[in-house]
Amino acid sequence: MGAHISIPMYERTVGQRLAFEGERCTDCGTIAFPPKGACPDCRNDEFETVDLSGEGTIYSYTVLSPGGAPPEFAGQAQAEGRYVVAIVDLDEGPRITAQVTDVDPTEVAVGMPVSGRIRRIYEEEGIVRYGFKFVPATE
Repeated sequence: MGAHISIPMYERTVGQRLAFEGERCTDCGTIAFPPKGACPDCRNDEFETVDLSGEGTIYSYTVLSPGGAPPEFAGQAQAEGRYVVAIVDLDEGPRITAQVTDVDPTEVAVGMPVSGRIRRIYEEEGIVRYGFKFVPATE
């Protein structure tokens, strides 16, 4: 059984899943992505929506083999073999975790520039879930 995200929850988070939509704290200016209930720096709870570029660099990464894949990614791991999951420092400041694709896992490196893309993440109960993945940035 895979991770379950209800349809209402999925619909409420479309901006952060499909548009790199974050939020900026109205007190201290910290940018959060995905949006939080309170500012991670000053605990303020008022924000303004900001569009993020989706550009960043790899802070750290790991390569998962088919046996290490979460259940919702088992089909992908079986079809593609190993795949990369990275912690990415977005240019605007937030640090997020996402899959890196369209690259040989042996070519991924810390500090590598990457660019976010909206891609198919997995399918659950006949519903395709989309979200962001990263690809090597083109110079």
